[in-house]
Amino acid sequence: MRALFLVSIVVAVLSVVLGAAGFSALLDARERVIDRIDPAIVGSERLLAAMSDKESGVRAYVIGRDEAFLAPYERGHARRQAIQIQLAKSLEGVDALADEVRLLDETADRWRAEYAEPTIAMVAAGDPEPAEPASLEEGRRLFDEFRVALADLQDELQTRKADAGRELDRITSLVVLILGLSAVALVAAVGALWWLVRRQVEVPLESLRADARVVAEGAFDHEVTPVGLAELQELAAAMEMMRERIVADLGAVEMAHLTLQQQAEELDQANADLSRSNAELEQFAYVASHDLQEPLRKVASFCQLLQKRYGGQLDERGEQYIEFAVDGAKRMQVLINDLLSFSRVGRMVGEAVEVPLDDALDQARSNLAAAIEESGATIEADPLPTVRGEPALLVALFQNLVANAVKFHREDVVPRVRITAVEIPDGHEIVVEDNGIGIEDEYAERIFIIFQRLHAKDRYEGTGIGLAMCRKIVEHHGGTIQVDAHDGDGARFRITLPTIERSPL
Repeated sequence: MRALFLVSIVVAVLSVVLGAAGFSALLDARERVIDRIDPAIVGSERLLAAMSDKESGVRAYVIGRDEAFLAPYERGHARRQAIQIQLAKSLEGVDALADEVRLLDETADRWRAEYAEPTIAMVAAGDPEPAEPASLEEGRRLFDEFRVALADLQDELQTRKADAGRELDRITSLVVLILGLSAVALVAAVGALWWLVRRQVEVPLESLRADARVVAEGAFDHEVTPVGLAELQELAAAMEMMRERIVADLGAVEMAHLTLQQQAEELDQANADLSRSNAELEQFAYVASHDLQEPLRKVASFCQLLQKRYGGQLDERGEQYIEFAVDGAKRMQVLINDLLSFSRVGRMVGEAVEVPLDDALDQARSNLAAAIEESGATIEADPLPTVRGEPALLVALFQNLVANAVKFHREDVVPRVRITAVEIPDGHEIVVEDNGIGIEDEYAERIFIIFQRLHAKDRYEGTGIGLAMCRKIVEHHGGTIQVDAHDGDGARFRITLPTIERSPL
């Protein structure tokens, strides 16, 4: 195809070059005829008329002896000079005519110098016979020489005109032939190009388009056949690579789908197991809240009856045993209740509503009124924001934090709790700060783990579940809780809760 394209270009260039050369020759021939020979023929005829006016003017002056008769002579002389200049200019560069033009000028000048001017001078001097028969004959001879030279020039011009006409016709025919052959060659080249483009481009493109359509309709196992030019074959090869990549990706997607399906089945099974475990946990919670606590209540009640009835009959060790039994039963009841409360956070989901934290804090204060009054603690709080959550859980959050601040106070120091709130990106930060015994740095994370106590149970009562429940409540509401440990200088709990728009509940 490239060779045919190059041949077409060469044909086009040759056609243009030959056509340009033919047109140039045609213009040159036309210029010789129209711009040189024809003006020269017209000029020669005008020159003859001008010389005839001069000759008749001299004759009339000789006969009439009146200077008025010299007017045609003077006009003819001026016209003759202008015509000769134009004639010389028209024939400039025309071969073999410059000598004839020069001869014509010489004969005209000789007639004027040897006959016209002397004759006019003798008539002007008053000579009664200004011209002898011999001189008149000489004047006619000189004028005839001019006529002969002019006739020779005109004959040559006519010959040149005829030759130029034939040359013009020949060049015109040649140009027409060149244009015709060029047109035929261009048509043939265009036809050949069309045929080659059809064979090497359009047909392969149609085949490629058909293959692409089949693949696009979902037949990814259909191979793309490379045909046609090298560029089209490269395109087809690229499409085939793309098809193979799609097939490979589809295989990977199908494998991933099977894996996801299997994982979904496993997840469904895990959800079923989780639902069963939750049901068992619910059953356990029921047993713990009823069946386990009932024997504990009986143990505690009968131990208290023994202590009351036989209190004066037992020795000191017996009294101590009974106290140990009663205290253990009570602690077991508290531990079971705390475990139930901890297990219900995030599982026994209540209705999520907008909760003013000021109201939650007031409820927590009310629940802790006895402990606050007994310790003389002061609770200071800035205006708190409104969040979306479960009111009972948020009350439990503040109740645990304030209760810890009151419980873990320093001796001889009145407990003081300060609660503040600030806006942060996408939420609020609530800070609960006290002046209690503080927490060592190494225990800053341990305190949020269930049953992790930092002090002996005989010094501070409790089960070690309170702060673990606080973390579970905060995370259930989409927030975080952490402590800034200050051993001996109080503790600062920083809680973040999302805004109402971003709340997960």
